[in-house]
This record gives sequence, C-alpha cells and structure tokens, in this order.
Amino acid sequence: MPEAMSPESTALPEPTVSLTLSPQDSARLAGLCGPLNANLRLIEGRFDAKISNRGGTFAIAGSDAEIAVNLLRTLYAKTEDGPLTAEEINLQMQSASIEAPLESSSEPAATSEVSVRTRRGNIVGRGPNQKAYLKSIVSSDVSFGIGPAGTGKTYLAVACAVDALERQQVSRLVLVRPAVEAGERLGFLPGDMAQKVDPYLRPLFDALYEMLGFEKVEKLIERNVIEVAPLAFMRGRTLNDAFIILDEAQNTSVEQMKMFLTRIGFGSRAVVTGDVTQVDLPRHQTSGLKHVIEILQEIKGVSFTFFQSRDVVRHALVQRIVDAYQQSTDSESDNI
Repeated sequence: MPEAMSPESTALPEPTVSLTLSPQDSARLAGLCGPLNANLRLIEGRFDAKISNRGGTFAIAGSDAEIAVNLLRTLYAKTEDGPLTAEEINLQMQSASIEAPLESSSEPAATSEVSVRTRRGNIVGRGPNQKAYLKSIVSSDVSFGIGPAGTGKTYLAVACAVDALERQQVSRLVLVRPAVEAGERLGFLPGDMAQKVDPYLRPLFDALYEMLGFEKVEKLIERNVIEVAPLAFMRGRTLNDAFIILDEAQNTSVEQMKMFLTRIGFGSRAVVTGDVTQVDLPRHQTSGLKHVIEILQEIKGVSFTFFQSRDVVRHALVQRIVDAYQQSTDSESDNI
C-alpha cells in the first residue's frame, strides 16, 4: 500500500505542487507507487522532484514538480490496464524529459502525429524528433534517421514497413545492412547466405518478430515477401513496390551509398538509419552516410531527422553514456 505522509515529509521545500488522483483505487495506487514506493523513488532519481503522498493525494516539490505531476497522471492512467512494468515507467520518464525542454523553448512542436499500426497496437513517436521521423517516413520517398543508439531509428522504420505491408501499400519488405564487423574479426561464418548475414541483421529480425510474430515472419521470408540481404548483393537491382530499410548505414562507403540509393524503383520507399559516431570502416575510408548528409539535404523527396542523446528511449544510463562519449569526442577535437 502507498506510504502515508509523515510529519517530516510534509515539510517540503517550496514550491510544492499538490495532486489528487481519481478515481481513488487502492490497488492502482499501490501499483503506481510500487513496493516501498520504489516507483516514486525512480521518478525522484530522474528529476528534481521530491514526492510524498497520503493515499491518492500527492505533494511534489522541486524545480521539476510540474513534470512529475504530469508523469504521475500518465502512469496512473496506465495502471487501469494492469501493473506497471519497469520498461513502461522508464519510457514514460524519458518521454517526459524529452517534452519538458520543448515546452520551455521556442522550438515548434510537431503539428500532427503519425500513428503506425502493428500487431502490438498503434505506435506513436515519443518526443518531437521521433514524431518528425515518423512523419518524414510517411511523406518522403527517402528518409534518413541519424543519431545515437537507443533512439528508436531502426524500430520505428520497421514499424512503418510492417504497417505499409499490412495496408498493402507495398508488396514486399527488403532489409539491407552492410556486413561490416564492429571492430573485431569474427572469422569464417558457416551456413548458407541467410545464415551468414543473420548476425548482422539480427536487430531487424528482432523488431519484425515482435511486430508480426515468429511464424508469420518465417512464412513471409519463405514466400520472398520479406527479403534480407547484405548490401553488396544489391548491385544491379531495381526495387519496385517495396519498402527498403538500410540499417547501420554509417558503415557504407560513398560508392555503396550511391549504389543503394539508385536501386529505388517505382512505388518504393526507403529508410536509411545510422550513427555517424560509430563508424567501423577503415580509418582512411569516408562513410557514405556522412557524405550523403553533405550533398542531399536540399534534394526534394529526401528528408533527414537528426536524433540527440535526449531522444534515447533505453535505460536512462544509456543517455548519460552517449553524452559522456560525445563530450570526450568534442574534447579530443578541441585538442587537435
């Protein structure tokens, strides 16, 4: 059960914001607060907010009090569907931390929200960059999603691809990735071509399995409705009526990127994702993704969405790790 306010806990620093949740339901309140108020402590650890409660009445103090109030309302509404998971709490906290800077800045919010329909239900963007990314994928022939790991670039691209296939807007999905090892030598990989490239395409498969189910994905692969291929095998092809995803595009050469972009045929849509800070190419080789940013930004029909560390929707620690590496890179650049 939620912890009652003690006399000490009522002496909160100003300003203090009050919140009363309704309808009052002891089971839902217990689910919101968590065992020994663990969920409230999670929120306090993420934001400058001190939370105390008596039943469904909460007192929140700190510079992020309003953020915490909105977050508690959102989480309480979700308890109606069942117990809160740690993943759901972290995702909602991340959404709150993304939206807060936008509300206090002059940056315009997305004018319309794109909803993508999958087996898991409707998927919408978390924060302005994800919303803009989804809108770009729907409205542009070629969309680039560029930014650090954990920002949802690949997951949202696969969601849009599944949605387009289910709506019969395209007749097949083509998933492509450069077969470049991430800083290590894996040696000889046994098996047929599908088995050889499977380790490189695993993130795409994971998203597909989640959205369509394992059996359906396997059947669609057997019927060639879903095709997976290493980038090198795309040369000479023209892809019509397809949704094409090129993942880990930072590991393409300039020539490979040009080759891929010129494969797009009639009725097709392409999404290119990558992180220019994680290039695994030889040092002397220019990344095709870095190059394309410089030359295609003004081309009609091509859109770019640039994600930042604040858009990370994994564990909060991932965001701090991304920031630490970025600061280290900036420091090295200043010293050159």
